[in-house]
Amino acid sequence: MSPTAPHPARLRVGVVGAGKVGAVLGAALHRAGHEVVAVSAVSQASLDRAAELLPGVPVRTVPEVVAESDAELVILAVPDDALADLARGLSTTGAWQAGQIIAHTSGRHGAAVLEPVRRHHSFPVAIHPAMTFTGTTMDLDRLHDCCFGVTADEQILPIASALVLDMGAEPVTIAEEDRVAYHCALAHGSNYLVTLTSQAMEILDAAGVEEPAHVLRPLLYAALDNALRLRDAALTGPVARGDVGTVSTHLDVLSERVPDVLATYRALATATAARAVESGRLRPDLGGPVLDLLSEKRRNDP
Repeated sequence: MSPTAPHPARLRVGVVGAGKVGAVLGAALHRAGHEVVAVSAVSQASLDRAAELLPGVPVRTVPEVVAESDAELVILAVPDDALADLARGLSTTGAWQAGQIIAHTSGRHGAAVLEPVRRHHSFPVAIHPAMTFTGTTMDLDRLHDCCFGVTADEQILPIASALVLDMGAEPVTIAEEDRVAYHCALAHGSNYLVTLTSQAMEILDAAGVEEPAHVLRPLLYAALDNALRLRDAALTGPVARGDVGTVSTHLDVLSERVPDVLATYRALATATAARAVESGRLRPDLGGPVLDLLSEKRRNDP
């Protein structure tokens, strides 16, 4: 979406859910000049987060945030599985207010999950930050390098995009039918990167390396940068070379020292070899033995 999207007037904002995302987005909107008028928080962690990031903002129940705070924009920062029931429940009680923009932060869902709000002449919007959050002020600066997946009706899309721009981020329009694929890509790329990195550090622990992060940091930063620029062309290492002997020794040492990593190594090595062969980066006569070895080792596992 273009940065020239119409700027919404200063809005009164209600935040439902002072979790790591909701509190930060509320603070980002406040920093942009919008007025956060109410926030809901239940757990002590959420109450503490609201106090830190939204100081002075009244803590209210969810119906009060929606129906009694005069909020023109309501941010629903609640778990994915809770969204549909929340939208229906508040619709049944008549809490939604005509003209309100109702924006949820779920990656998986588009605007359709908020369909009940339409009956009250409210406007459903999905604005999902493609970012991992700590729930601290650190996240406010990270928003400046962040994209948001935005899904909304055509007439409200420019306003939703302008709100994202207000927070210092970049809106990326995602079609309703593409939301699950969009969210899957983000989870696949980021969540499993954490697992992969943690396992690599575990292997270095087993090798007696005192500071695994110090060893891995420049390598992983370079590998990520290369992959983002070059995709599969950035691939290096024994699988990309068809070095079946090295892969075999990797499997042996993992089996001996860090057996819980074996399944991940095999799955990633198999996918990597297959992609390298299919893209022409690895000759089939070299890739085949690697794939055969990985398959044989899997069959022989206890």
